[in-house]
Amino acid sequence: MHPAYSVILFTTSSGAGYGLLALLGLTAATEAALPRGSALLALLLALALVTFGLLASTFHLGRPERAWRALSQWRSSWLSREGVLALATYPPALLLGLLYFMGRGEGWFLAAVGLVLAVLATLTVLATGMIYATLRTIRQWHHPLVVPLYLAFALAGGSSLLLVFANFSAFSDHLHWLVSAASLLLALVLTLLYWRSIDGQFRNLTPAAAIGLTHLGQIREWEPAHTAENYVQREMGYQVARRHAGRLRSLTIFALVLAFLLVALSALLPAIGGAIAALLAALLLLVASLIQRWLFFAEAQHVVTLYYGAERA
Repeated sequence: MHPAYSVILFTTSSGAGYGLLALLGLTAATEAALPRGSALLALLLALALVTFGLLASTFHLGRPERAWRALSQWRSSWLSREGVLALATYPPALLLGLLYFMGRGEGWFLAAVGLVLAVLATLTVLATGMIYATLRTIRQWHHPLVVPLYLAFALAGGSSLLLVFANFSAFSDHLHWLVSAASLLLALVLTLLYWRSIDGQFRNLTPAAAIGLTHLGQIREWEPAHTAENYVQREMGYQVARRHAGRLRSLTIFALVLAFLLVALSALLPAIGGAIAALLAALLLLVASLIQRWLFFAEAQHVVTLYYGAERA
């Protein structure tokens, strides 16, 4: 598939934002909650990331002004459900910010708002992953690890950013480091398992199967369907060289491992040193997320390519 940069920006930016919102919601009424000022700044950053991601997603549309129509199909479309959940996340997030701003940083109401925010943020990321996981026409996406991968990277992004604020406010504890390190490790393991799985998948779809003539044996094109590339070939037939994909995968793994080590280092360094290490870890995770998401699209092969010369899919 042709990697759409607007969608890559959307999934990485909003994923980290929703991850941060979910963690801010969960920690709102616990001892792991940030001081009021830091919590407000973290909440503003999370909303900024989410809003930027949602706006970036409209750049992929031919008529962005009609994006609101996608919300009407929530009964059958995961894309529509994602949009509804994304908008539904704003009220509890803004209410949580208002409670912090008014100095009401404790109590059952704050805890209830935080829990609702955490659930809606998590469901939004889940819906994003389900958009791709339900597409049977692309074997790399119709995979049981796709949704866990989206959730893991969202958690890793959110926990890394939360650790940055916790360190700068000198309020970090073992729970912040543990969640950040564990989420980075989870993202790394799931990424490796996913790549290993899709590389080992049996590509049993052929042109003969696509047109229902498998009983005739091998089928090949008599002549190309078009004299020039069309939209379907450009969007669905994108291919990335194996050597480039290998290098990008290695770079993703290196960035995730280095981010994990920096998170561990931040637990050992005092104040400002730990904050800088946590910030570098968050930036490295952003790089890893962008590369992993680019590969997620670039390595995907749509079955429609069988009609345009592909031997297997």
